[in-house]
Amino acid sequence: MTTSDTDNQVTTTQPAISFYGKMLTFSRLQLHTDDPAAIEAHLAGLVSNKNSNIPVVIDSSVEQNLSALVDLLWSWGLQPIGVVTGLLDEQARIQRLAIFPSDGKRIERILPTKKPKTEISQTTEPKAAEVQSKDSEQDASPSETLNSPDAATETLLSADHITSMIYDQMLRSGQSINHVGGDLILTNSVNSGAEAITDNSLHVYGRAQGRLVAGATGDKDARIFCQVFNPSLVSVAGTYCLRDNLPEETIDKPVQVRFVEGEGLVFTVMDNS
Repeated sequence: MTTSDTDNQVTTTQPAISFYGKMLTFSRLQLHTDDPAAIEAHLAGLVSNKNSNIPVVIDSSVEQNLSALVDLLWSWGLQPIGVVTGLLDEQARIQRLAIFPSDGKRIERILPTKKPKTEISQTTEPKAAEVQSKDSEQDASPSETLNSPDAATETLLSADHITSMIYDQMLRSGQSINHVGGDLILTNSVNSGAEAITDNSLHVYGRAQGRLVAGATGDKDARIFCQVFNPSLVSVAGTYCLRDNLPEETIDKPVQVRFVEGEGLVFTVMDNS
């Protein structure tokens, strides 16, 4: 909207609300007890800075007093933003907390309408009847043969659903690239203060600094591959690790990061020899 003042100077009025999407990184806090003392004792061993302001999603296998639990987490510098759907759904609605899907439930995506240009064909041995009608098939157009119910052509279904993105520019401080629907491939470097986020796997062929996030919507099979590994934060499927806690032997090395159930993030130095 534009308005004019008495001096005929044109000014622009910003809208009251701007609505847009952006992926954010948060941690999942898994609870297997409703004992506040036990929870607090465990937090004391995990959280060294009560001013960390880490956003967390509560995932509890037992019933909780959610209101008291939220207060406890805030006192330790954690910021509960929601719960994983389950036992705490009703309390979360009362407290106006978000309810997130459980493992394996990915965010619904709008599929691309453009069909893939290539298809994978599977060759099969012709049947006797097919050999006899070879001459008549040669008269048919390629599109008619491809669409025939008897055609031995197999199209990868995942091609309709997964679209990898290749980004050739350096990702500079303050820049963020978010990709939903396939792997994110960065052929250049990620500078400190930048972030690269994808719901599938992340590949960085330059120097990888900044925030690196794969499996942003919960895909535990997602991985991160880096040629020169030195990020400020790395996250796979919601489990993250800060720079100070990275294994020293992985710094500035070619590294693969994956999530393993029961272990968390696993860092593997890739041997190029």
